[in-house]
Amino acid sequence: MAQRVLSSLPQEDYQRLLPNLHHVNLPLGEVVYESSRQMDHVYFPTTCLISLLHTMNDGSIAEMGVVGNDGMVGIALFLGGITRPNRALVQIGGHALRLSSKILREEFTRLGPLHDCLLRYTQALLTQVSQTAVCNRLHSVEQRLCRWLLLSHDRVPSDEIAMTQEFIATMLGGRRESVTIAAGHLQGAGLIDYSRGHIRILDRQGLERQVCECYQVVKVESDRLLGASGKPLSRSARSA
Repeated sequence: MAQRVLSSLPQEDYQRLLPNLHHVNLPLGEVVYESSRQMDHVYFPTTCLISLLHTMNDGSIAEMGVVGNDGMVGIALFLGGITRPNRALVQIGGHALRLSSKILREEFTRLGPLHDCLLRYTQALLTQVSQTAVCNRLHSVEQRLCRWLLLSHDRVPSDEIAMTQEFIATMLGGRRESVTIAAGHLQGAGLIDYSRGHIRILDRQGLERQVCECYQVVKVESDRLLGASGKPLSRSARSA
């Protein structure tokens, strides 16, 4: 799966960036940014997935959005800030392209294709963040789990997600018991397989039938602004 921001650039702009793009491995659980810390780099995920998290004073955590090969982690840098009030945590391990903050700001001030693409991505991310808040307030845990699985599946080149139910519950703002029940329903329906902290998507179309409207709102806006992701059926579904 291509990195959607970088692959949208004209060849001349991409070649100018290329010497400054460094491939990095980001393992599951690595903290990319801490709250209120200065950002020295931005990250363009290619095969990893990064959660944007907010931690309350009592230690409770809520996920605001996810970034995969659709975007970039570090939008505060071109929005006028050098720090961010939230945390960025690797949710699914994999690879990313890292770019220094200095180079990113220089490219952004050119007011060229990268500038325009990053502004479009920011609008898509804001849609995802706002729809996540609506979804967590109005919809069932099972629908929220479907949304979360589909958003993740859209952004990583794998049908398998290494994730405990406890961590998923934290991401969804629910209780672990509720996630266990919801995952059991999806597994019983043949949509996913869950065991030992791994979720495998078996029937993507089935998940799309179960999910609430929030997923389509986010996907339609992302595809409109960034180009269609073209996520295929899961391999399990294709081989059925």
